Amino acid sequence: MSFDLPLSDHPLRQELSAEVHARPYMHLNKNERATHLAFLTGERGAEEERALVAELCQKQGVEAPAEGSNFHTADLGNYRLRWERHTEFTSYSFFVRAEVFDGEGARERFARTAMEFVPQEWLSRLPGQVLAGIHMEMEEREAGEVDVDEIERILGIQNFAGSTVSGGAARVWMNFTINSDGFGRILLRDHRLRPRQAGRLVQRLFEIETYRMLSLLALPLARRHGVELTELGHSLMDITAEFSECDALESEQRLLAQLTDLSSEIERIAAATNFRFGATRAYYELVRRRITELREERIEGIQTIGEFMDRRLAPATNTCVAVAERLDTLSKRVARASQLLRTRVDIKVEAQNRDLLETMSRRAKLQLLLQETVEGLSVAAITYYGVGLVSYAAESLKASGLDVPGAYLEMTPGFAIPVVAGLVWFGMRRVRRIIGREVEDEMRHEQE
Repeated sequence: MSFDLPLSDHPLRQELSAEVHARPYMHLNKNERATHLAFLTGERGAEEERALVAELCQKQGVEAPAEGSNFHTADLGNYRLRWERHTEFTSYSFFVRAEVFDGEGARERFARTAMEFVPQEWLSRLPGQVLAGIHMEMEEREAGEVDVDEIERILGIQNFAGSTVSGGAARVWMNFTINSDGFGRILLRDHRLRPRQAGRLVQRLFEIETYRMLSLLALPLARRHGVELTELGHSLMDITAEFSECDALESEQRLLAQLTDLSSEIERIAAATNFRFGATRAYYELVRRRITELREERIEGIQTIGEFMDRRLAPATNTCVAVAERLDTLSKRVARASQLLRTRVDIKVEAQNRDLLETMSRRAKLQLLLQETVEGLSVAAITYYGVGLVSYAAESLKASGLDVPGAYLEMTPGFAIPVVAGLVWFGMRRVRRIIGREVEDEMRHEQE
């Protein structure tokens, strides 16, 4: 029975609901053999990979991956394919039932693998570089018990890990190495695994190896740049040691330039390593989570997968984390030293500016006194010439025939002096006031 309710779905409801079912595990039966490949491809190339998977599917007449999809499974006759695209890597897993193999080597462990059925020409066109490659064989409990020596021969190495997993439903042994054929090996003994449970277990084992390799990609960077960081740290110590010894502004500016160069080197290293170091932390956490999901129980005399990772992978990851923290700490130390030195330089520059302003102020005062002196002399000079003009005017009046008493002519300069001096002084003050007002208006406009 269906119900047609008057409700409006969010446009992403169906997509988000299907996300938890987007990448289902394979269903594996007893006596399965599988090969897992992980290619480091970067964040581009998904379309090319999808087209190659579609090509393989179309040759067998099965459904191809949907447009824009990053996951697909297909039954291709003798083998099955599981393709999964991630942010920076792509994985291909091929599964074959043991009964498909016949002839010589069919019963010999790892003598024949799923790669026999995958077209070699198609494999050669897969983009990216192989980062992880694993052969896995799952066998029934009835295949017979194997001792440590036999496991060493099968896995091709003495330093391997193994444990009882999934609550006693299976036993697993992994060699975490690259054998002569270019692949690692996983031997899985099925005690009572259900098909879906077996698929989850195998996928976790594949992911442990893949994420282990991805988490170690930062180790060469940590080793190489760790030496550089040590040298940069020593350079920073030498620069800071000179702080207390240099007093000249030129010396401090030279040290500031050295700190700037040091900061640029640190930023260069950070740009080259930040993503990789961050990815290492994320992948290492995924490895630990997948190991926890295994629910390991010890096999007497054999180290567990968790113990192997604690002794091998954890130190390498800690090295990467330590270098990342050193890089961050050194960057902060250089920033603090630069800020401190820049403050010292600013203080000295401000002191020089203050001294310069004081000198300019003293000069301005002297110029003002000189100007006032000049203005006084100017008033006297202009008054002198003005009184002379008045005297000439009075004499001109007498010469023109006016009856001007001689006593008045002699008193005219005396009366004219205060009048002319007052007019000149008043005129000069007015001119100064007008000029001062214009200067203030210009300064106000510049501040606005």
